[in-house]
Amino acid sequence: MLDEAKIVAAIGDVELKATAEIRVHVEKRCPVDIMDHVVEVFANLNMHQTRYRNGALIYIAYEDHKFAIIGDAGINAKVGRSFWQQEQELLSDHFKKEAFTEGICKAIERIGNELQKHFPYESGDTNELPDDISYGDQ
Repeated sequence: MLDEAKIVAAIGDVELKATAEIRVHVEKRCPVDIMDHVVEVFANLNMHQTRYRNGALIYIAYEDHKFAIIGDAGINAKVGRSFWQQEQELLSDHFKKEAFTEGICKAIERIGNELQKHFPYESGDTNELPDDISYGDQ
Protein backbone atom coordinates (compact mmCIF):
# COMPACT_ATOMS: atom_id res chain seq x y z
CA MET A 1 0.00 0.00 0.00
CA LEU A 2 2.55 2.64 1.06
CA ASP A 3 6.15 3.04 -0.04
CA GLU A 4 7.58 3.69 3.41
CA ALA A 5 11.07 4.50 2.11
CA LYS A 6 9.73 7.31 -0.10
CA ILE A 7 7.66 8.77 2.72
CA VAL A 8 10.53 8.65 5.21
CA ALA A 9 12.82 10.25 2.60
CA ALA A 10 10.27 13.04 2.03
CA ILE A 11 10.16 13.71 5.77
CA GLY A 12 13.96 13.73 5.92
CA ASP A 13 14.14 16.21 3.03
CA VAL A 14 11.80 18.62 4.84
CA GLU A 15 13.68 18.33 8.09
CA LEU A 16 16.94 19.32 6.34
CA LYS A 17 15.33 22.68 5.47
CA ALA A 18 13.26 23.43 8.58
CA THR A 19 13.34 22.85 12.31
CA ALA A 20 9.81 21.43 12.05
CA GLU A 21 9.00 17.78 12.68
CA ILE A 22 6.57 15.80 10.52
CA ARG A 23 5.16 12.38 11.35
CA VAL A 24 2.85 10.01 9.51
CA HIS A 25 0.66 7.66 11.53
CA VAL A 26 -1.35 4.85 9.94
CA GLU A 27 -4.11 2.75 11.44
CA LYS A 28 -6.57 0.29 10.05
CA ARG A 29 -9.66 1.88 11.60
CA CYS A 30 -10.74 4.96 13.49
CA PRO A 31 -14.04 4.01 15.17
CA VAL A 32 -14.29 7.27 17.14
CA ASP A 33 -14.37 10.97 16.25
CA ILE A 34 -11.32 11.42 14.04
CA MET A 35 -10.23 14.81 15.38
CA ASP A 36 -10.42 13.67 19.00
CA HIS A 37 -8.42 10.58 18.09
CA VAL A 38 -5.80 12.49 16.07
CA VAL A 39 -5.19 14.82 19.01
CA GLU A 40 -4.70 11.74 21.21
CA VAL A 41 -2.28 10.16 18.70
CA PHE A 42 -0.40 13.47 18.48
CA ALA A 43 0.07 13.43 22.26
CA ASN A 44 0.99 9.72 22.36
CA LEU A 45 3.72 10.36 19.78
CA ASN A 46 5.06 13.20 21.99
CA MET A 47 4.70 15.60 19.10
CA HIS A 48 3.94 18.46 21.46
CA GLN A 49 7.42 18.17 22.98
CA THR A 50 9.37 19.87 20.18
CA ARG A 51 11.33 22.98 21.07
CA TYR A 52 9.27 25.31 18.86
CA ARG A 53 6.00 23.37 19.13
CA ASN A 54 6.26 22.87 15.37
CA GLY A 55 5.26 19.28 14.80
CA ALA A 56 2.76 18.25 12.11
CA LEU A 57 0.94 14.93 11.97
CA ILE A 58 -0.60 13.24 8.94
CA TYR A 59 -3.03 10.60 10.24
CA ILE A 60 -4.60 7.91 8.04
CA ALA A 61 -7.20 5.25 8.92
CA TYR A 62 -7.16 3.33 5.65
CA GLU A 63 -10.08 0.92 6.04
CA ASP A 64 -12.38 3.73 7.13
CA HIS A 65 -11.12 6.07 4.40
CA LYS A 66 -10.46 8.75 7.02
CA PHE A 67 -7.49 11.06 7.36
CA ALA A 68 -6.54 14.32 9.02
CA ILE A 69 -3.58 16.65 9.29
CA ILE A 70 -2.90 18.70 12.40
CA GLY A 71 -0.13 20.93 13.61
CA ASP A 72 1.11 21.97 17.02
CA ALA A 73 0.57 25.38 18.59
CA GLY A 74 3.72 26.92 17.10
CA ILE A 75 2.65 26.07 13.57
CA ASN A 76 -0.98 27.00 14.10
CA ALA A 77 0.10 30.44 15.26
CA LYS A 78 1.74 30.93 11.83
CA VAL A 79 -0.64 29.23 9.39
CA GLY A 80 -4.41 29.40 9.27
CA ARG A 81 -6.97 26.64 9.28
CA SER A 82 -7.33 27.03 5.51
CA PHE A 83 -3.73 25.83 5.09
CA TRP A 84 -4.54 22.48 6.72
CA GLN A 85 -7.77 22.23 4.70
CA GLN A 86 -5.82 22.72 1.45
CA GLU A 87 -3.43 19.95 2.40
CA GLN A 88 -6.32 17.64 3.27
CA GLU A 89 -7.89 18.39 -0.12
CA LEU A 90 -4.58 17.48 -1.77
CA LEU A 91 -4.58 14.14 0.09
CA SER A 92 -8.21 13.54 -0.81
CA ASP A 93 -7.54 14.13 -4.52
CA HIS A 94 -4.61 11.70 -4.50
CA PHE A 95 -6.39 9.09 -2.36
CA LYS A 96 -9.37 9.07 -4.76
CA LYS A 97 -6.90 8.02 -7.47
CA GLU A 98 -5.34 5.48 -5.07
CA ALA A 99 -2.06 7.40 -5.29
CA PHE A 100 -1.47 7.08 -1.55
CA THR A 101 2.31 7.39 -1.34
CA GLU A 102 2.38 10.19 -3.92
CA GLY A 103 -0.29 12.14 -2.05
CA ILE A 104 1.42 11.78 1.31
CA CYS A 105 4.80 12.78 -0.14
CA LYS A 106 3.29 15.80 -1.90
CA ALA A 107 1.55 16.88 1.31
CA ILE A 108 4.81 16.48 3.24
CA GLU A 109 6.62 18.57 0.62
CA ARG A 110 4.00 21.34 0.67
CA ILE A 111 3.80 21.38 4.47
CA GLY A 112 7.60 21.50 4.56
CA ASN A 113 7.74 24.43 2.15
CA GLU A 114 5.37 26.39 4.36
CA LEU A 115 7.15 25.45 7.57
CA GLN A 116 10.51 26.42 6.10
CA LYS A 117 9.20 30.01 5.85
CA HIS A 118 8.34 30.11 9.55
CA PHE A 119 10.82 27.64 11.04
CA PRO A 120 13.94 27.67 8.84
CA TYR A 121 16.71 25.19 9.50
CA GLU A 122 19.15 26.25 12.21
CA SER A 123 22.74 25.12 12.46
CA GLY A 124 22.98 22.34 15.01
CA ASP A 125 19.29 21.47 14.76
CA THR A 126 18.60 17.97 16.01
CA ASN A 127 15.94 15.56 14.81
CA GLU A 128 13.57 15.67 17.77
CA LEU A 129 11.17 12.95 16.59
CA PRO A 130 11.56 9.76 14.56
CA ASP A 131 10.94 10.07 10.81
CA ASP A 132 9.53 6.56 10.40
CA ILE A 133 5.84 5.85 9.91
CA SER A 134 4.13 4.88 13.13
CA TYR A 135 1.31 2.34 13.17
CA GLY A 136 -1.62 1.98 15.51
CA ASP A 137 -3.58 -1.12 16.36
CA GLN A 138 -7.07 0.18 15.74
